[in-house]
Amino acid sequence: MIHWLQAPANASVAKYVQCYWLIEKRPDIHTYSYPKLNPDPAAHLIISPSDQAYRYDTCSGSTTGAGSHWLYPHQNTFELDHSQPFIHLGIKFHIGALYSLPECSGNTPRLDEIAQMQGTTLLSERGINQDVLLALARKEAKLCCDQLDALLMPWFEECTEDQHSKITRKALHQLDDSIISSLGQQLHCSQRTLERSFQRVTGLTLKQCQSMNKLEAMLEYLYQRSSAELDWVEIALKFGFSDQPHLIRYLKKQLGFTPKTYEKQRGLTIDVYGGVSSISS
Repeated sequence: MIHWLQAPANASVAKYVQCYWLIEKRPDIHTYSYPKLNPDPAAHLIISPSDQAYRYDTCSGSTTGAGSHWLYPHQNTFELDHSQPFIHLGIKFHIGALYSLPECSGNTPRLDEIAQMQGTTLLSERGINQDVLLALARKEAKLCCDQLDALLMPWFEECTEDQHSKITRKALHQLDDSIISSLGQQLHCSQRTLERSFQRVTGLTLKQCQSMNKLEAMLEYLYQRSSAELDWVEIALKFGFSDQPHLIRYLKKQLGFTPKTYEKQRGLTIDVYGGVSSISS
């Protein structure tokens, strides 16, 4: 199993990209075959071999395909088919970043979708071979990230920032530590203007985004502790739930299982792959 995560070194790229990541499951590795991927307000561009299949399941249906693809912001929890060996090189964008790309200007943000990346235009038009990039990611994480910075830089030079993206960027910096109803006042604009701009850029309400961020923080907290260490009453209070039953209902709705089931299975992607290790520059 190879896995790493690293932030872009180029400041202009880092304005739009949160991190690059790699996960590979080799044939000799046996892990949980159908992990669950929790909701995420950020989009990912996932680079994979053209003949490598993928499958995302929800209670309402399945999305299948092969090769590189977009994983757009999603409020659903996906069950992934990781029963076979695979490699994914990912580009995780900042929340709402796609709004500023020329291709997305004026379009309604896409949510809860997986979309095939048509060919590998983004790579091939800049002379980058996908297989070479994946091989580099396996061996030299830093060089791979530098290559991705160089690849993406011309794309981001075409980005445009309007008043909606600017106010959304400011809101995201304060969202996790703020009461939503007072955020407009903090940013010196009306709450209605803030809500409309935020939803236009991200496709999500402030509350939906804050809730997903809180879930992500809680799952990171759970991952770092053994099942014996988990005190669900304490966890409920730490993450702002009124009581333990409130937390149980929340997990059941968002992830499809109760705390007790989680303790037994540890079946989320963060549990299965042991998190990802930051690679120092």
